[in-house]
Amino acid sequence: MNKILKSRRFILSLLFMTIPLMTMPGIASAHPLSASYTEITFEQNQTKLDFSLDELSVLEKVDVDTNGDGKLDQNELTANRATIIHFIEDSMYLEVGQQDQAGEDAGIEFSKKNDMTYVTVHFIYPAVPYGQTVHLNDGLYSNDNNTNYANLLVAKSGSDVSQAILTGKDRDWTMIHTEPQVEQGQAAPAQDSPSAAAANASQSQPSATRESASKSGFSLEDSAWFSFFKLGMHHILGGYDHLLFLLALLLGRQTFKQYAATITAFTIAHSITLTLTYLNVLHFPSTFIESVIAFSIVYVAIENIFFQKVRFRWLVTFAFGLIHGMGFADILLGMDIPKPYVAIDLASFNIGIEIIQLCLIALAVPVIRYAQRYKGYFRTVQAASILIAAAGAFWLCERLL
Repeated sequence: MNKILKSRRFILSLLFMTIPLMTMPGIASAHPLSASYTEITFEQNQTKLDFSLDELSVLEKVDVDTNGDGKLDQNELTANRATIIHFIEDSMYLEVGQQDQAGEDAGIEFSKKNDMTYVTVHFIYPAVPYGQTVHLNDGLYSNDNNTNYANLLVAKSGSDVSQAILTGKDRDWTMIHTEPQVEQGQAAPAQDSPSAAAANASQSQPSATRESASKSGFSLEDSAWFSFFKLGMHHILGGYDHLLFLLALLLGRQTFKQYAATITAFTIAHSITLTLTYLNVLHFPSTFIESVIAFSIVYVAIENIFFQKVRFRWLVTFAFGLIHGMGFADILLGMDIPKPYVAIDLASFNIGIEIIQLCLIALAVPVIRYAQRYKGYFRTVQAASILIAAAGAFWLCERLL
């Protein structure tokens, strides 16, 4: 009987010491999240395409760091202009009427989004006539499973805006550039008017157009809210620090009531600051936010090490959840969501995050509650929490230095 108990304890210990390691691919991969922003502007005489990619992605993909300092300066950007542009042109292509479009280089520069440095490349293409099909394919990171890549695309024509999110295997965006619908009694715009609406495109995949399904015949996957919903799911699955924080919260011995309070506090807190951060009501430097997120992992892990039973964890979770919400919002800050649709898009994004969190919690809590029946549970939690604290400390030092 003792041998059986010892075997169970060994398996339990091994399981809980392995879980943190399985959730920390971000330590092995220094850059688990990569974001780009594409803005297409349809004008009367030309089509503009601006593509922005974060600095770290450029350094990873293109050998341009000549001085080896891990950063891209203006001299390196200027000297390697042709190399960077060629890399982007090889990674994505634009078609009009099933014909590849050759873009004219219109400049390259640094830009800032959410206190992060991006490299923005400007291209000029011929004007797109009404009735032509426009197709964009983004192949960046298509063969890299370690990077949670997302391209947030905005198409503009006059005051009209259409959006799409290219992520995972959904890297194709297609639309028909149609003349905008006008209300009865209003004059239709001229054929060459810059108000030709990308937002009124009759087809778009993955689409973020705002027409109802009954009018356009779009499927569920073609609606804007579903694009943001999927982005939220991808974002949390690539947020290894958020997932590790969640695991640390669950490991402490708690009742089901305490678990419910903790999870609810985290949900409410990050929902508040996610919204306020996007609306620019709150603004903190990204270095501060990411450092506090790493510190939150260390803090909760240390609590698990020294206290067999935790109290008021919901309060600690709410406080740190406010910071995590700011981190969740980072990928959205560079996207120009039309004001009438901010609420539904942010809600969809947040629901996507919550669905993944609840699925993970539903899987983890029954196992953890079962494991709490055994005498060696606290020592196992201590061992696992040491690993979690080490991971958090690693991220904290990496983000501060």
